[in-house]
Amino acid sequence: MTLSGLVQLGASTAIFVMAASAAKGWTMSPSHLRLALVLALYTAGNLIMLRLIREFGMGVALSLSAVIQLVAVNLVAVVWFDEKVGLVQGLGIAAAIAAIALITVGPYMSPR
Repeated sequence: MTLSGLVQLGASTAIFVMAASAAKGWTMSPSHLRLALVLALYTAGNLIMLRLIREFGMGVALSLSAVIQLVAVNLVAVVWFDEKVGLVQGLGIAAAIAAIALITVGPYMSPR
């Protein structure tokens, strides 16, 4: 992974976490301004993802982004919004992380 790709991945993750937080804020206090902010943030994050897909390929870019966002968004939900994650949900999150990790590294580990 290039430094540029790493920076773009970090930026898209930060933007998607801000978008998810703004979406949570919109659900608690809906307004047109908050909705516009949510849409703008998700649009910006997806535009960066298009560059990452071009650079790394769809499978790798989306898989890496998915696992990083999964962890980041759940941390924000638990720490910032005081949401609770039950045992089954926690196991589901762990299984999703493992699945995405296997999808991402799988092609590099299989014999050719």
